[in-house]
Order: sequence, then C-alpha cells, then structure tokens
Amino acid sequence: MALPLDVLEKALNQKLSLLLKDGRLIEGKLSGYDEYMNMVLSDVEETFEENKRRLGTIILRGNNVVSISLL
Repeated sequence: MALPLDVLEKALNQKLSLLLKDGRLIEGKLSGYDEYMNMVLSDVEETFEENKRRLGTIILRGNNVVSISLL
C-alpha cells in the first residue's frame, strides 16, 4: 500500500483532480507540497455547482481534501 506522501512525490508536476470537503472540484498541476499535505497548485480550475472559474496558482490546505486523482 502506498503512503499518501509517496503518491504526492510521484505526482509532482502532473495534473491532479481534488475533491474538497465543501463539494468543490479543483483541477491543477501539483507544484509542491509539505508533510501536512498542504499543496501548491498551478493552472487551477475550480468547478462548483456547474460553475467553472480559473484561479491561477493557489495554496490548498491539506485538511480540506477528501480525495486526489491523477488526470
């Protein structure tokens, strides 16, 4: 079984899809992360209730993430 930080290490500079606790879907390229799974994502697009918006580069706190998928 892979550890979460090992998965993030392999996902660096790759496009991810993240589901957040509040129901938002975030898609972007993983630029960096720390031991708390806080992430820096670039080229981010947010989808919420069929509304999409571009956010650019964001810092996402790890405890808001429900699931992570590679695209």
